[in-house]
Amino acid sequence: MTERHILGLSGGRDSASLAIWMREHRPDLELEYFFTDTGKELPEVHDFLDRLEGYLGQPITRLNPDRDFDFWLREYNSFLPSPRTRWCTRQLKLRPLEHWLRPSLEAGIKVHSYVAIRADEDRSGYQATHENMIVHFPLREAGVDKQGVIELLDGSGVGEPAYYQWRSRSGCTFCFYQQKIEWVRLMRTHPSAFEEAKTYEKNAVDHGTPFTWSQGESLEELAHPDRVAAIERDYDARVERLRRRRPVNPLRADLPVSVDDVYGIDEASAGCLTCHK
Repeated sequence: MTERHILGLSGGRDSASLAIWMREHRPDLELEYFFTDTGKELPEVHDFLDRLEGYLGQPITRLNPDRDFDFWLREYNSFLPSPRTRWCTRQLKLRPLEHWLRPSLEAGIKVHSYVAIRADEDRSGYQATHENMIVHFPLREAGVDKQGVIELLDGSGVGEPAYYQWRSRSGCTFCFYQQKIEWVRLMRTHPSAFEEAKTYEKNAVDHGTPFTWSQGESLEELAHPDRVAAIERDYDARVERLRRRRPVNPLRADLPVSVDDVYGIDEASAGCLTCHK
């Protein structure tokens, strides 16, 4: 073997659509599909990967970290990961990938990595960390935008991950990039996962690191019925304002409204590429 071709799947729509695009347009490549499992993923992510695996007709390699979230939380003195200190991505996503590829890279094998950056995104994507790694952006080069991604998923019969019904991106159950409305929806959809996130938050406070998952308030405060109602009212009002402002485009009338759209969040800064694409 002198070359390997790999494609990382996050459980999100973009990387899944890239896998579909590559199967349709580059069947000549012996692609290896992989998913790095933090152990804290939404169950909808695993259901979606199983469905995608059936379409691709080959297994998706699951890369599991040699040390789990709780181990690294202790290593970081109970300091929860945050946008400024994203140790979860580094230790639970990138580290297992680098361990998986290291023998090939050190043996001089060229590793071609295919990354799901769309044509309508202004972001660089995963950068090569070794001279034998080459990164490609097929969706960007083919001019595939967000609507094109959705069309690829629908056209293949794979469809979108079920969590898009209530959440704007994939990743861990308690991803700190979630908006407050998404924390409310996590509480309603997966109450046990929400309670686990509260436990981690309380543990951090007990160890002198009073960082909360959601900016400005604890999950205990966020879960109060009056606060939940206020968050939901604010979100509904924002959705209505967005719909009134949006120009009508008959060619893209079915383009979904995401949480990022509602809050005006730039996708390029809305989360870790490795987790959310």
